[in-house]
Amino acid sequence: MTFELTLVLALLAGAILMFMLGRPRADAVGLLMMVALPLTGVISAREAVSGFANPNIILIAAMFVIGEGLARTGVAQRLGDWLVTRGGNRPARLVALLMLIVGSLGSVMYSTGVVAIFIPVALRIARNTGMSPAQVLMPVSYAALISGMLTLVAAAPNLIVNYELTRTGAEGLDFLALTPIGIPVLLLGMLYMMIASRWLGAEAKAGAQDAEHAKPRLGSWVEQYQLAERELRARVAPDSPAIGQSLAALGLTPDRGLRVIALERKRAYGGCAIGPDDETLLAAGDVLLLDRATSTATDDAQMQTRPLSGLALEPAAQQEAPRLSQSPPLPQCAELGLEPLPLSGLYFADRAQSIGMAEVILPAESRLLGKTLNEAGVQLERGLHAVGLRRGRSVLDAEARAETRLQAGDTLLLVGAWPAIEQLRGQDHDLVTTNLPKELDERLPAAKRAPYAVLALAVTVGLMVSELLPAMHAALVGVLLMLLFRCIDLDNAYRAISLRTLVLIAGMLPFGMALERTGGIELAADALVGVLGAASPYLVLATVYLMTLALGMFVVPAATAVLMAPLAMALAAEIGASPYPFAIAVALAASSAFMTPVVPANAMVGTLGGYRFGDYAKMGLPLVLLVFTLTLTLLPWLYPFY
Repeated sequence: MTFELTLVLALLAGAILMFMLGRPRADAVGLLMMVALPLTGVISAREAVSGFANPNIILIAAMFVIGEGLARTGVAQRLGDWLVTRGGNRPARLVALLMLIVGSLGSVMYSTGVVAIFIPVALRIARNTGMSPAQVLMPVSYAALISGMLTLVAAAPNLIVNYELTRTGAEGLDFLALTPIGIPVLLLGMLYMMIASRWLGAEAKAGAQDAEHAKPRLGSWVEQYQLAERELRARVAPDSPAIGQSLAALGLTPDRGLRVIALERKRAYGGCAIGPDDETLLAAGDVLLLDRATSTATDDAQMQTRPLSGLALEPAAQQEAPRLSQSPPLPQCAELGLEPLPLSGLYFADRAQSIGMAEVILPAESRLLGKTLNEAGVQLERGLHAVGLRRGRSVLDAEARAETRLQAGDTLLLVGAWPAIEQLRGQDHDLVTTNLPKELDERLPAAKRAPYAVLALAVTVGLMVSELLPAMHAALVGVLLMLLFRCIDLDNAYRAISLRTLVLIAGMLPFGMALERTGGIELAADALVGVLGAASPYLVLATVYLMTLALGMFVVPAATAVLMAPLAMALAAEIGASPYPFAIAVALAASSAFMTPVVPANAMVGTLGGYRFGDYAKMGLPLVLLVFTLTLTLLPWLYPFY
């Protein structure tokens, strides 16, 4: 063993140890290796950063953007909603459908992105069916891991293995090379979790529920601030004299106890115009969402003295919230004979894709101190309205809210458009955002663009499958289409790219080059062949799979593939076998880390599901054995050794 090989192996051992300890984080380890490897003299500084020029790095970045486009347009959420309607209250069926959808979408997205999208869907299923969140979250993470076995672009290990094949002179894998194995594995995983998930949840339920309620939902604020009886809707009739009049002229202003939260106006491509000002002119068919800021009795008296011509006003329907009292209808509705427009009784929470809320506090230097809410006009020219005021633990009622002078530390509940709420964060010295609801994470900024996102994805997959363009080029075409169709903008596209993942992979790729130059890979392959002797290629294949699986329990999948792919190729060459079954075994095993919370997909659901390390081991070990058996049965048949 040469001195250079000793240095490289020492760095490799150090990297593995840091991965196991989780300190520093994985991308920092990759950066450390980029700095340290050139110091051994085995590779140059240029070669140490050459991973960033790897086409697979560009491909991975492009797939992050395409995945974000699918998330922002609501394609994944629509699949989840379909699942809820089709699955009913049958837990086993819901688990199977959930895994099928996650696996299908994960075949063209990375597992962490798919898990992030489907965590809210899974929690919604748990709430609607009475299941424990633990029973649906682990199936989500397992299906996301299995989805990495479905297509070439579904997981970073697949691309790393493909790169290693082409680097050593073999032909690369095509887009569906793993699919004949991945589909049976997904079906097997679905069947297993349909049975096994019933044992999840009893021990983890309490922790999961605590985690789930870490953020409030809009409904909890509606109840806390007593908003439900205050919502109203108004539609401008086709023959209404209100057409062409401004909100101020109609008296729809806070001084009369009414705030226009939003104006819904049909457009050629849909949409909801949010946050009109007092001078906004009304058109036929406009629907106004109003907040009744004063008490019902006072409001009715005001309405009787000054009718709102041409508007059909109706209080929120209470059928879906029977615990709340029914607000009496406004007299003008019957007089004008206008159609009622009931709501859910949840104060516009059913319009959470357009309208949001935020809690803010007043800092000591706020210019709003000493003013009433009306004097402060806490729309602040942003289309936001203050509909609730809390001082300490006490929520002020309508009369107190109108008369109270604002003090430092007061909490306001603002309602308005999501973009206005997001713009408010960190950009105002008068208000400090302290709490945002879970619905912000579930918002679809480009919901109307969903068909275009599906089209962009279809074009990308079609180009990859047909091999008309290289995978990287096809993915860039997909990104361009997402941008042209406005499914995502450039700023959010850049934010969607996980630099941590790219730095980790690019930092670890030079290890293969360093180990090859120092003879480390050949030495390890000779040692394994010496141990296995004249063993059958099946035993060698099983050894490669199990070594990758064991390393993957402590090392993130991308790094596992970087370390094991060159060794698998060298072993195949030593025994004179085809490199394909061994290379694909590494890719499949790297996506089979069901027994450990180290992999990001499992780690993301750990807290929400209330899982302990033993839960992963208990649920993952049988699945690992089943997938191992199925893989070793199918792989040599589909990709013969000789």
